[in-house]
Amino acid sequence: MYNNDNVFAKIIRGEIPSRRVCENDFALSFYDNDPVSDVHVLVVPKGPYQNLFDFTTHASRDEQDGFWKCVHDTAAAVGCVDACNIMANVGDGTFFVQTVPHFHLHIIAGKKLKELSEIAK
Repeated sequence: MYNNDNVFAKIIRGEIPSRRVCENDFALSFYDNDPVSDVHVLVVPKGPYQNLFDFTTHASRDEQDGFWKCVHDTAAAVGCVDACNIMANVGDGTFFVQTVPHFHLHIIAGKKLKELSEIAK
């Protein structure tokens, strides 16, 4: 069950400040508070989706199209359309644990990544 009090839901509602990059009717992006590289931005749908599979199963076509447009616009805004990593975590039984139960993508680029052991904390 989706938790409306997760940190990303609060950011979407404007209850927690964020350094926003892009926004449309269906998604928004903002800089990660604990970046692993020079560029580390999160893209979240505005709807209540727990993870990638919940989103792809239950989001409307307009929500999905708007989300992916925000992903592209965010990568363009931070200058990494030609070279970046895009990652989603699902659940807590993986190497990279999903710590916020709201679907989000990480867009990561730049010169220096933290060590994998640091990223996986």
